[in-house]
Amino acid sequence: MGPWLPEGELGLALSAGLLRVESALATAVASDHAFVSEAAGHLMAAGGKRFRPMLALLAAQLGNGEADEVVAAAVVCELTHLATLYHDDVMDEASVRRGAPSANSRWTNSVAILTGDFLFARASDLLADLGPEAVRVQAKTFERLVTGQLRETVGAAPGEDRVDHYLGVLADKTGSLVATSARFGATFAGAPAELVTALTAFGEEVGVAFQLSDDLIDIVSEGGASGKLPGTDLREGIATLPVLFALAGDDPAEARLRELVAGPVVDDAEHAEALALLRSSASLARATAVLNDYADRARARLVAVPEGPVREALSALCTYVVTRTS
Repeated sequence: MGPWLPEGELGLALSAGLLRVESALATAVASDHAFVSEAAGHLMAAGGKRFRPMLALLAAQLGNGEADEVVAAAVVCELTHLATLYHDDVMDEASVRRGAPSANSRWTNSVAILTGDFLFARASDLLADLGPEAVRVQAKTFERLVTGQLRETVGAAPGEDRVDHYLGVLADKTGSLVATSARFGATFAGAPAELVTALTAFGEEVGVAFQLSDDLIDIVSEGGASGKLPGTDLREGIATLPVLFALAGDDPAEARLRELVAGPVVDDAEHAEALALLRSSASLARATAVLNDYADRARARLVAVPEGPVREALSALCTYVVTRTS
């Protein structure tokens, strides 16, 4: 499940809930057509942290636990996440996802796009049974996912601060769906309105923190401990937060770093040099401070959560996102 999750009675309840989610996911990706089932189940079978369903199940413990609606809502969030991965891999021209060939490289871009659409359709079918308000929340979440992707694709507007733009993209692309996962879990378990509000805000902030930690792991991990080769973002010319800080700064100590990361770093020697400079840079330290700030802001939301195992688990999640290595 995850090193931040509890043992004991709460851990057993979450494990049981996750088994129900996995079973429902398997049903949701199945089709009468063998190829559709294979393509739709491709990324699900490759694994994943199931971070969003787990957060929904944990939030539900503040109400009446794993009601059928909670499990269905958790599946909706994971299907939405999986669908975006199919589309992201086409846009990024990725060849690997979760250690397996991406759908677009295994088949074609068209198959990957249509498979993502199929998963969105299955998520919508489940949503229809959860009521119009759930459909509306999901629609607004999906709007933010698409807006974030568009903003990332187009880039910052002239005169717009690139760091602010980047953090806004992360809030839309990652934070919004994590927030909805927590919101759905609490809502469909009948948790009080003030808890739903606090957990939604918690989800958004911890979601951004989770993505920031991914960005930092890409720089600091050794020997591919993160599941991908270190410095992949550098090779692809993706300017994550530490690089944005370096590019925006005027520290003479980072002059060579700015020169190297101004575009994709494809030469092996320059890539190794850029990675070494980044790892010891003030820009990496600044990005780490931003990560810690998001985790602290998420933890502060837990004042509204009653003391006990659920609050402790959510607090442990905040610690996990700043200490994880993969």
